[in-house]
Amino acid sequence: MQENNNPVKDLFSDTHFVLRIKNKLPKLFHIAELESSRAGKIGMEVGSAREKVIIAMLIYKYGKENVDTNIPITEAETDVIVKNILYSIKTITGNGGVKAVWTVDASSAANFIENYTPKCHIILIQINWGFTRGGFSLIPLQVQKRVLSKLEKTKYLKLPKAGTNPRGVEFTREAIETMLADKETSKINIDWKKEVLEHDTYKKWVEYWKED
Repeated sequence: MQENNNPVKDLFSDTHFVLRIKNKLPKLFHIAELESSRAGKIGMEVGSAREKVIIAMLIYKYGKENVDTNIPITEAETDVIVKNILYSIKTITGNGGVKAVWTVDASSAANFIENYTPKCHIILIQINWGFTRGGFSLIPLQVQKRVLSKLEKTKYLKLPKAGTNPRGVEFTREAIETMLADKETSKINIDWKKEVLEHDTYKKWVEYWKED
């Protein structure tokens, strides 16, 4: 069963790999920001860039044959499949809200909430540059279901404000905090230090153009 099978959980008991995450994730997320920036402003595409960093980590850890990235664009929640188990990858900076799903209008958001039931384990990365807060967490499916049952949908999911560009349905702060505090949720604390990087966003593309 999806709920009771969670292959990524063993990552947290691998001491050497945990250290690798602590050491490498801040640098790789910093590069993702640099590649998603223009004139000093970070674009929306940074979320996709971070997601690729995490999927690459999963491929490195579990092998390409065990990681399925061929997810239909219409799939609202699943971002990656590891050993036939579904995962959603979510990254936030500071105190930003955690999206349950991206939507295009208020009616789609309302329909999503009405029919919502968790179906993926959640890999959540909370980024706090300059602090040792947040980190890399794995929220199991059974934790999500338990918290949803406890809080009910009105306190678990938050509708976008009427008359605004919704851009998605968020988990409430109470839901996220309750899930992160659950004893079955796994977490790696990360020191979010930014190195001084000399990174050329276009270098790899120039190299491709040089090839015969």
